[in-house]
Amino acid sequence: MRAIQKSGFTLIELLVTIAIVAVLSAIAIPVTLSFVEKSRQATCIGNLRQIGIGLQMYLGDNSNHLPELALGRTSKSSDEPVLETVLSGYVESEEVFHCPSDKKEFRKTGSSYNWNITQNGRRIDELSFLGNDNRPERIPLVSDKEAWHDEKTNFLYADFSSSGKVRFVSGE
Repeated sequence: MRAIQKSGFTLIELLVTIAIVAVLSAIAIPVTLSFVEKSRQATCIGNLRQIGIGLQMYLGDNSNHLPELALGRTSKSSDEPVLETVLSGYVESEEVFHCPSDKKEFRKTGSSYNWNITQNGRRIDELSFLGNDNRPERIPLVSDKEAWHDEKTNFLYADFSSSGKVRFVSGE
C-alpha cells in the first residue's frame, strides 16, 4: 500500500510567509511615503520659483515696486487683491499657486501661499524685514500658508530663491 502525499503549504509555512510580507510592508510603506512627501515639497519649491519669475515680470511692468496685496483671502469669491489674482497674467497657470501637500486651502481660497504684507508697495531694492535691511536672500516675500512639509514651511525670498529653510531669523 502506498501512502498518499499531499502537496501544498502547511499552516506554519503560510503564517511565516504572511509575517514576512507584513514586516516588508511595514518597512516599505513609510519609506515610500517619505519619498512622496519629498516629491511634493520639491514641486512646492518649484511653484514658488515660478511665482518668483512672475513677480520679476510684474516688477518690470511696475517700476520695480512690489504689489500691494492682502495676506490672502478667505474664499475664491473675495475681491481683495491677492497673490493669485494680481500675478495670474504673469504665471503659466493657476496650478502654480497649488502646493501638492495642500488638501483644502487651494480649493477654498485659490492659493496655498501667503504674501508678506510688510513688503507691500516697496521698491525691490529697498526691502527690510526683521532687521534684514537690503538683504534680499533673508527677506521672505511668499510662504506656504501652513507647515505642510514635515512641519516645515517653504519660502520665496526677495532674491527670488526658494527654500524650506528659515533665513530671516538672526543667527541663521
